[in-house]
Amino acid sequence: MDNQQLTAIKQFGQPQLPPMAKPSEIFCLTIVGQIEGHLMLPPKNKATKYEHIIPQLVAIEQTPEVKGVLLVLNTVGGDIEAGLAIAEMVTSLSKPVVSLVLGGGHSIGVPIAVAANYSFIAETATMTIHPIRLSGLVIGVPQTYEYLDKMQDRVIGFIVAHSNITEAKLRDYMFRTGELVRDVGTVLVGREAVNAGLVNEVGGLSEAIAKINELCNLTPTQPYLEPPYTYQPTFRPEPVNVPLNPNRGGFYS
Repeated sequence: MDNQQLTAIKQFGQPQLPPMAKPSEIFCLTIVGQIEGHLMLPPKNKATKYEHIIPQLVAIEQTPEVKGVLLVLNTVGGDIEAGLAIAEMVTSLSKPVVSLVLGGGHSIGVPIAVAANYSFIAETATMTIHPIRLSGLVIGVPQTYEYLDKMQDRVIGFIVAHSNITEAKLRDYMFRTGELVRDVGTVLVGREAVNAGLVNEVGGLSEAIAKINELCNLTPTQPYLEPPYTYQPTFRPEPVNVPLNPNRGGFYS
């Protein structure tokens, strides 16, 4: 393994994949953990850095071999402006994008999920809708509140423009009390997100890949080499006979 592959694994967490019959025309982009923006998160936090995602989106747009994007999300949210920046770039791509919410697509992950041309959510996945929160020292409360209110309108406007939910229903979910212990908002599970109009369909990986192939007018092919790729260990120890019990006899083999 060369230094370039080691750097890719260290930065993006991508292990060596099985050999494919031909290069894939669908690029898989993952948004996992917290979305890290202008401030660095603690080392123990699993994070997606937006300075890594944005160059990948630019490369996708400029690469003719890439016909479409499969966007996989399992995120708790994070930086508002970084998340909106990713969502704006996703929706401005000239190539089809299909999003798949696995586990969770919470907070600012919601605009990223709806930014795709078509969206899926797993049956057990959840999406948390809640207002923008601010932590730390606040100087100038009226001005800060006005700024947060404008930012809230940006998030709501983006979600409404790129999904089938109405602004009134979204605000009702966002400011509902009684569901979250330490916050106001709503948790939507699987089909509830579809019924609310946020996500197009309940489905998994196979449905998402079939949809992106349909949008890209691609014919599904066997992606992996034949015969099926299997792991072959380089070292196989010889069996050793070990007595079970000297008094009873018998051996392990």
